[in-house]
Amino acid sequence: MDTIDAIILGIIQGLTEFLPVSSSGHLELGKAILGANSVPEESLLFTVVLHFATALSTLVIFRKDILDIIKGILKFQWNEDMQFLAKIVVSMLPAVIVGLFFEEQLEALFSGNIILVGAMLIVTAALLFLADKAKDTNKKVSFSNAFIIGVSQAIAMLPGISRSGATISTSVLLGNDKTKAARFSFLMVVPLIFGKIAKDVLSGDISMESQNFTALSIGFVAAFIAGLFACTWMITLVKKSKLSYFAIYCAIVGIIAIVVSFSN
Repeated sequence: MDTIDAIILGIIQGLTEFLPVSSSGHLELGKAILGANSVPEESLLFTVVLHFATALSTLVIFRKDILDIIKGILKFQWNEDMQFLAKIVVSMLPAVIVGLFFEEQLEALFSGNIILVGAMLIVTAALLFLADKAKDTNKKVSFSNAFIIGVSQAIAMLPGISRSGATISTSVLLGNDKTKAARFSFLMVVPLIFGKIAKDVLSGDISMESQNFTALSIGFVAAFIAGLFACTWMITLVKKSKLSYFAIYCAIVGIIAIVVSFSN
């Protein structure tokens, strides 16, 4: 993998991790357009590095919130911060269950099924459009809401369903405050990302041989910077009800993907 590829892949990962356009869906479309060989096969370590970069960018953006949560937890009381952490744990359960028991079935879907990707992008578009029309509230995410949002996150493992789009839209459609919905959506995925990274590292499948560490470093920096930008921008877009632009984009890309797939 050369430096240019690392920069491009890093920027794509950083942007699509937070913007509601489905990183997995765009990766599958990219494979179909460029050919599967254009995506580095040695990229498990590269993928881990990029995910670590985007998780780190989330921690930087929400550093004050995270510090407040830690301080609240250290009080060892059933306070708002401890409850927020408990809601995060509840939201993780569906994705953990799906990841543990249906990993092979999920991986089978990531095999160039462009019709599925297109259909799921249209589903994402519908969710974003509905969420954009939701009324503003001051409601916080409840425990029941956290579980339902977690189900959306599990469904978003399908290629073409945007994780951020699905979780934020679900939260907003449940009547939650838009800014709080975005905050919860981005924080709830951090433990899962670090858990997935740990699983990949401990699996022994990652090889340190023949790795271009310059490309890895550049990819990390590109993903981190793009993640900072995308996360901040996404929070603003949700607050200002500008998700409809992404809904239109996802719908157009989804329709094109389906049409091209059938024509071939």
